[in-house]
Amino acid sequence: MLAYTRNGTRVQMKRARLDMMELDFDGAKSYALDRLERELAPQLTYHSVWHTSSDVVPATERLAVRSGVEGLPLVLLMTAAWFHDIGFVETRKDHEAVGVRIAAQVLPNFGYTADQIELIGGIIMATKLPQRPQTLLEQIMADADLDNLGRDDFPEVSDRLRQERANYGGILTDLEWYQEEVAFLRSHRYFTAAARDLRNAGKARNLEAILSTLSEIEG
Repeated sequence: MLAYTRNGTRVQMKRARLDMMELDFDGAKSYALDRLERELAPQLTYHSVWHTSSDVVPATERLAVRSGVEGLPLVLLMTAAWFHDIGFVETRKDHEAVGVRIAAQVLPNFGYTADQIELIGGIIMATKLPQRPQTLLEQIMADADLDNLGRDDFPEVSDRLRQERANYGGILTDLEWYQEEVAFLRSHRYFTAAARDLRNAGKARNLEAILSTLSEIEG
């Protein structure tokens, strides 16, 4: 079985069972979760522990199963999901690259090889906006990171993002905020068939609701 890094290098996935036995996924997950719980700033109301553990990680696993990802590729994908926002413990700007660096520093301690860490780094970078995922695993990660766009809890999650931006000085009027949301939802697309099947209809409903709100504000 093969997986691919962002530069197209093929990473052999032979001996998958043995490789998975050598990986301490639970240890890597616990490391990421512990740092997120202890070190994330309270001002990060959107990029919080909840975003990783209760939003993106479940979405990643759900989309992976629907996309037929299993075995070692699934373990590497889920590792990336736990580490995808760990860069926020140091910085908001270019946090994806910081997360890749942290993963590269610590994952060897949990049995991950250089090739596996390179693949994980590519998956983490796939969440950077504008998203440009190149492999199926990267597409799943990108879609999972914005899974909320098509969910019923989108308004609540959106409020967390607005509050976070306000906490760091990005205060917008209602008109500015909803105009920005409309532009983002209209420009966004899910990359995987699984995400489109699960979330496109909900995303369309959320867009219509925002347009209705925007119409009231403008009127």
